[in-house]
Amino acid sequence: MLQPKQPSPRVSLRPSLSVAESLEPRQPVWGFYLVLLALLFEFGRPQDLFPPLKVVPIPSLLDIGLALAVFLSRKANFSNKQTKLWMALLVFMALWVPFATNNYKALMTFKDMTLYFFFYLGIITFVNSTNRMQKLIFMWLGVHGVLGINGVLHHGQGVGGWLGDENDFGMEMNVAIPVAFFMYQGAQNKRSKALYLGLLGLFVMALIATSSRGGFLGLIAVGTYCWLYSTQKIMSLIVGLCMIGLVFIAAPQEYWDRINTITEDSTMESGTAGQRMFTWGIGWEMFLANPVFGVGQANFPWTIGDYLGGRTWQTKSLAGRQAHSLYFTLLPELGLVGLGIFGSMVYFNYKDTRVKQSPRRSSSIENRAGEKTEDIHLLRARSFGNAILGGMIGYLVTSTFISTLYYPTFWIMMALAVALRNTTQRYVEHHGEPVEVPLSFKPTHWAVARPIR
Repeated sequence: MLQPKQPSPRVSLRPSLSVAESLEPRQPVWGFYLVLLALLFEFGRPQDLFPPLKVVPIPSLLDIGLALAVFLSRKANFSNKQTKLWMALLVFMALWVPFATNNYKALMTFKDMTLYFFFYLGIITFVNSTNRMQKLIFMWLGVHGVLGINGVLHHGQGVGGWLGDENDFGMEMNVAIPVAFFMYQGAQNKRSKALYLGLLGLFVMALIATSSRGGFLGLIAVGTYCWLYSTQKIMSLIVGLCMIGLVFIAAPQEYWDRINTITEDSTMESGTAGQRMFTWGIGWEMFLANPVFGVGQANFPWTIGDYLGGRTWQTKSLAGRQAHSLYFTLLPELGLVGLGIFGSMVYFNYKDTRVKQSPRRSSSIENRAGEKTEDIHLLRARSFGNAILGGMIGYLVTSTFISTLYYPTFWIMMALAVALRNTTQRYVEHHGEPVEVPLSFKPTHWAVARPIR
């Protein structure tokens, strides 16, 4: 008598596919390659290293190309809260163009923010899996690694453009430090750990080379964040102590002399800090005079002269001067409307980086050995979330002292946060069971399920 055929046990992964490949929606890859190319030209700025590339506005053309790619893919999604907020901000900026004191500056800033929006749409459309998220972050870190080397060799100066100033470059390094740290913490083999640890050290050294006092304060903030959000407190403390040791070894005495001037009376009263606070006071008066709508994007330098009332800073007029603060750019230029939009973006970015499992399913399963293992997709997503949030904290803290509102840093980090939320939500909704790594699967950089002790 024939025995009934026993059903084969279910497996959570096809042997011929990697974990990331099995989760990734099938889409043409050319849109994703456009994202990588746009990232290279926006942050790596090869056009500043090789001036002949400036003959053609390659970054703008890439952003426009991304907009067309999103449209042709028929995958455009405008339902995310940050997307709606950004569109509202663009409408607000467009309305300001004919009424601003300097119409041209308002128009050019509106144009730049529109191009960044196209870049944002490309990321949230084509970065549709943690596999692609990992590749994009790896590319982003690689570009910043080149920037870091250039900064060390050129005494803290960036390659040019919006990264040319030491303080702006220091801000970008403070964004990169927590990203490298959490990628290091999540890496599962020695080669990857060594790579990310090397990048972490490079970013710290590049920040030291800037001698930026605001950058130093931002470094304290991101260092504290990295330790608080680390899942390996002892190991993170050791890494932190190594980085502190690197600072003491690599930083010249001139660096410490400059850092020590942060609280000196000469700095607070008659130095750059005093000048900044004087400018912020004028900016506050500008905001109180235009509390709802502000004076229009990029128009602080063109309006501050009207509010000086004959006042000078050490006999010099500050008319035409930037606010030298993200927040004192935002308030006077865009008013409470802009503050509400930007603040809401920051809030939703924070929520999107806090990855949690669905209440309908557990984030852990038992492997064949009977050990509980964590869902590999959510494990990677949490690490990416910590990295992105850390980068935003580095931006928000360091930007207290520099005008970075219209730089691409925050807007692209926001794109990563939204892409992370979308990919994780898609995974939770469409996969009823957590993904377990088969025993025969050889883990690569991230693909390991950790035992839960």
